[in-house]
Amino acid sequence: MKHNPDDRRDNVERIQFNIDHTIRNIELVEEMMAETDDPKTIQALKKKNERREDALERMRLEIRDEAIDREKGYE
Repeated sequence: MKHNPDDRRDNVERIQFNIDHTIRNIELVEEMMAETDDPKTIQALKKKNERREDALERMRLEIRDEAIDREKGYE
């Protein structure tokens, strides 16, 4: 059985897409929080955005590493 080769050529673009999508979701949730008065909903949405912020931090580190590896030719 053959495994798929590790093709990392589009990793930077894929990660950037995910970063952009996550930022947009954070913005949408902030808009939703501004339009609701329900404390439970606001708290749940805040927690989601906190998790998104953590994910953004990890994605930014990953994209940096991938960009460095790309420059080095994925040695």
